[in-house]
Amino acid sequence: MPASEAGPSRADIERIDAKDEFGGHGGHGGGVEVGPAPGDLGAKFSANQQLIREREKLIIDQLRRELDTSRLTNISEDTQAQVRARIREIVNSDPAPLTMMEKGILLQNVLDEVFGFGPLGPLLRDPSVGDICVNGCNSIFVERHGRLEKTNIQFENERHLRQTIDKIIQPLGRRLDDNSPMVDARLPNGSRVNATIPPVTIDGPTITIRCFGTSIMSLGQLVEKGAMSVQMAEVMKACVKGRINIIISGGTGSGKTTLLNALSAHINPRERIITIEDAAELRLQHEHWVRMETRPENTEGKGRITQRMLVINCLRMRPDRIILGECRGEEAFDMLQAMNTGHGGSMTTIHANTPRDCTKRLENMILMSGVEMPAKAARELISSAIQMIIQIRRLEDGTRRVTEISEITGMEGDTIAISTMFHLEREGRDPRGFFKCRHVGSGLPPKFLEQLEQEAVPFKLEWLR
Repeated sequence: MPASEAGPSRADIERIDAKDEFGGHGGHGGGVEVGPAPGDLGAKFSANQQLIREREKLIIDQLRRELDTSRLTNISEDTQAQVRARIREIVNSDPAPLTMMEKGILLQNVLDEVFGFGPLGPLLRDPSVGDICVNGCNSIFVERHGRLEKTNIQFENERHLRQTIDKIIQPLGRRLDDNSPMVDARLPNGSRVNATIPPVTIDGPTITIRCFGTSIMSLGQLVEKGAMSVQMAEVMKACVKGRINIIISGGTGSGKTTLLNALSAHINPRERIITIEDAAELRLQHEHWVRMETRPENTEGKGRITQRMLVINCLRMRPDRIILGECRGEEAFDMLQAMNTGHGGSMTTIHANTPRDCTKRLENMILMSGVEMPAKAARELISSAIQMIIQIRRLEDGTRRVTEISEITGMEGDTIAISTMFHLEREGRDPRGFFKCRHVGSGLPPKFLEQLEQEAVPFKLEWLR
């Protein structure tokens, strides 16, 4: 773990992730398993990698002569089982001098090429991979533990890359062509995929996949990783239970969705939650939960469903809390209105670098929503709706840290008043290059303390010191 303030004790972690009094659960010590990850044979190092690649190409060519592999995406289970059996037969009888493990890798690679995502299959099964960035046939990078690294995985040529992209997006009902050279979609496992082709990307097709992990991080686990202090986690937990309206602010890949998932564990299970997203990524630890997702327009330019339409509709669905995956446009006005009219404890995320930038972005979204409203009135709406801003950032060393927790306390003249509750201080780097950091509390009691008392949520002022 990167250097930080004095490490949390096991008692601290267990208390943060303990079962809440109302019966909800604050997380699981080892993460909530969403589904088992397949064995990642393809990710293991092999001294015969070049030989495996050569045999894989020969076997694929043989299969193409025997079968029309381009039509194997939508076939019956019986036919698929027959094809898989034939592939195993070919691999097992292959004369190449490979070990049993290497033959297992070869088999998995061939299955990936025929039924899966080709060379990307091993990366998608690797739980340590966060993002996959394919810049071209021979330029594939992955993010592991916050750091990008180039892989030795390659596509045969640009045509092979394009075929793989089509295999990924076609089952999702999407297409790439001259009229639609960009695609943004969600895989069945929740991973986010973005693909482009020329002329949008000049040098050829690209694909970027934000992988959906197999477990959900709890607040306690985020404390263990140094993302926040024990005291910050206690404050966040109390604010979620006390129905404080929260916005998580940060850049791309900073960990906003991870933190939002962790916070959701502390929502009363008797409450009805409705989530709204462009591409469903949230995995709330909650039973009474309805997921809503936007829809792009069809080939005729019709049928588009926006986040704003979903926010307006969900108000008719009796939500106790609304969670907007990301606030990015005209839906900001309706979301803030909902926070102000009986949907306390609602949450959202936003792309912004500081709490002040966060409020400015919200103001711009409101003013661009088509609602006629003076700028000061927009700021007043923000100050009355949002109570807490959690700023999170991926630092230069690759670690993700909560850098600031702020409270919106109202208006000071024409300006939104923001009070810092916690901030991050850096104290150099450790021998491994990670920042040595500590989180510092302001010691000032928050304005929302009265609301927590009304909700009968315990709050210790010592957490703020």
